[in-house]
Amino acid sequence: MEYTYLGRTGLKVSRFCLGTMNFGPLTNEADSFEIMDSALDRGINFFDTADVYGWQKGEGITEQIIGRWFAQGGGRREKVVLATKVYGDMGDWPNDSRLSARHIRQACEASLRRLKTDYIDLYQMHHIDRNTPWDEVWQAMEQLVREGKVLYVGSSNFAGWHIARANEIAARRHFLGLVSEQSLYNLNARMIELEVLPACQEYGLALIPWSPLAGGLLGGVLKKSEQGRRADARIQSEIEKNRSRLEAYEKFCSELGEEPAHVALAWLQSNPMVTAPIIGPRTIEQLDNTMHVLTIQLSPEHLRQLDEIFPGPGGQAPEAYAW
Repeated sequence: MEYTYLGRTGLKVSRFCLGTMNFGPLTNEADSFEIMDSALDRGINFFDTADVYGWQKGEGITEQIIGRWFAQGGGRREKVVLATKVYGDMGDWPNDSRLSARHIRQACEASLRRLKTDYIDLYQMHHIDRNTPWDEVWQAMEQLVREGKVLYVGSSNFAGWHIARANEIAARRHFLGLVSEQSLYNLNARMIELEVLPACQEYGLALIPWSPLAGGLLGGVLKKSEQGRRADARIQSEIEKNRSRLEAYEKFCSELGEEPAHVALAWLQSNPMVTAPIIGPRTIEQLDNTMHVLTIQLSPEHLRQLDEIFPGPGGQAPEAYAW
């Protein structure tokens, strides 16, 4: 396994981040335990979750599963760089969501209980809260850091100007501020190249792409449909909208001799701005299969061909649309 620094920090994380969103809804607890053990065996030390995962309001099902896995001991907690998130709706009362100081405090305490740990390595804001002032957010996060309950703070689904605003105010408060951004980023969704990537570069944030396979679209979906494997209605709609690109992409992958899912991940890892794509295996076999990506080296010509198939927004702003 290769390791890199989490943005401008001294913390080292694996080049893959184990996403746990399937744990509970799609992957049972025993299989989830096996996947996490196998991830550690393969050197993956970066795990991502959220308080809302499990999709039963207020329960934190996925965090509970991870907590019971940690409770087995064997150095599991000590080996893992643990990332979770705050913002989502965790109850029916007015202050059970978003980023008020009250909710940040309560959500962190609840996550710690479910995860059976006394600290969170990376506490991520799951979305921007336009109604809570940054001084309030940072005051709450600073308190958690002082208490040792949170080590680093990150964001998810932030715009570039949100990152800039947040970190300028953090600097004014003599606080480290955001060290990572978790964004939607894949070959078919490159909008963040306009302003989020430049903001991450300027402020030293790690970039953690979610949905690296575009919800399965980049995983060889045309070939799978030919083999009789059904896709849901959303994917079928996306297939029809992107059919010409997908045909060119799967042809490219076939000529390269690699699986489409592996090429999509290798493309992300070829970008020096990308820290660790989030992979969400539902089975051990999927995890094992993904490890092959670390051996794929895409040449400049390969990257040029992929840019022709999935051209993106044309670079960073404003040059992407102006002179």
